[in-house]
Amino acid sequence: MTSRVNTSFTLIPNQKYRRSSRRSSCFSNTFDSDSQPLSTLGNFKALPLEIFQIILKYLSVKDISMLSMVSKTVSQHIINYISTSSGSKRLLLQDFHDLELPDREDTAIVEHYRSLGLLFKRCTLLLPTKERLKYIHKILADVSCFKFNGCAAPLQCVGLLCYGIFLQTLTAGWDELECHRVYNFLCELTHLSRKMQTVVCSKPGSARKLELRIRLFCRNVLLDHWTHRSDSAFWLTCILKPWPMVNQARLLYIIFGPISPQDGHLVWQKMIEGPTDESCLKGLAEAIKLLYDTGTKEWTADDVISLVDELSVVPREWLLENNARLLILSGNNICFTFMASKAVNGRTIELAKLIVFLALVSEKELYCMDWAVKMMQKVCKVFSTPVERNNFLQSVADAFACAIMEMLQLVMSGDGDDDDRSFMNLFHLVQAQASFHKEVLYLTMNVLPS
Repeated sequence: MTSRVNTSFTLIPNQKYRRSSRRSSCFSNTFDSDSQPLSTLGNFKALPLEIFQIILKYLSVKDISMLSMVSKTVSQHIINYISTSSGSKRLLLQDFHDLELPDREDTAIVEHYRSLGLLFKRCTLLLPTKERLKYIHKILADVSCFKFNGCAAPLQCVGLLCYGIFLQTLTAGWDELECHRVYNFLCELTHLSRKMQTVVCSKPGSARKLELRIRLFCRNVLLDHWTHRSDSAFWLTCILKPWPMVNQARLLYIIFGPISPQDGHLVWQKMIEGPTDESCLKGLAEAIKLLYDTGTKEWTADDVISLVDELSVVPREWLLENNARLLILSGNNICFTFMASKAVNGRTIELAKLIVFLALVSEKELYCMDWAVKMMQKVCKVFSTPVERNNFLQSVADAFACAIMEMLQLVMSGDGDDDDRSFMNLFHLVQAQASFHKEVLYLTMNVLPS
């Protein structure tokens, strides 16, 4: 009768174990193997280590991962197998380039590293966090595309993506203290803080390659794979919080700002030179919502609003239309809180201009104009006296008139290739004013729009 596999590795008090003279000498060379009873190998105890490793070659990564939970001894032999040249060659796949699939996270190599992350999670379960990270780094050190500057063609590479998926699987369920240790370990390994210091203290665009590397590392390794928004918020907080607010805004733009479709580098002048579209602002808006909505204790509402205010002057003051579009994409709560902050601080003229461009964006994107009117009505209640409210409403009317006159002058000046765009902006602004005032009249006269 075939003997059962004994999966227990707890020693019974006073029980003695006889060393088998039939054991292969190869087993004695494995790390700490003498301290483990051979019975924890079950039926594998009759096999030389070489045969055990051959068997592993025929198992999938998921199966090896399951096998590693049988006993501490089996897990140790799997760790030893991973460290061999044949094991690392088989498990550390490096075919990271020339993947044309639209969703790169669904590729076979990404799924392979997801499974590998689970294998390492189980094999290193009994080690302290610091030792786990050191061991994993030692194993992965030869994968050049996992390094910060390791790949010569980072835009055509899924190496950092695979590394991020691997780390996500490895750290899933870890508490914040352990995850902080992971972030600090990665920073020490890559000198990430020093590299960030370089880009935030340099002229925007003067270190384009380094900006791109920081963006790709932060997005692919730390931010983009989490199922729960609270996890993404945690890692984004790790990245931003050590820095002053002005540097936080620069880093946020580097990580989530608009990039060139040709070379992937940041387009620093995008928000300054002309109106932009939703695709250029969506990443920034999502990051702002992430910090505001997830209830992260490190971020108060005032912190997030100050960050948005600082962001709107990176690298110089944005066009108000782009600022308004960012606020709309960031959601009602952030938009109102941002505008209420201006009202409380007496920045009435700025607030009135912002109302105009909220209406303009609503007109261009076919949003309901009553939203802009109701937002103005809500902000109006922030002012404490009737005089302040009246001044604000007068400022809104004046801001519409000034914006139309400025755009009209631009059209009449005949600025070459921009004539058509200037005329269309003027057309949309006049339409926005008409729609806005129509909704105000509906509200004032208590008439429901048909």
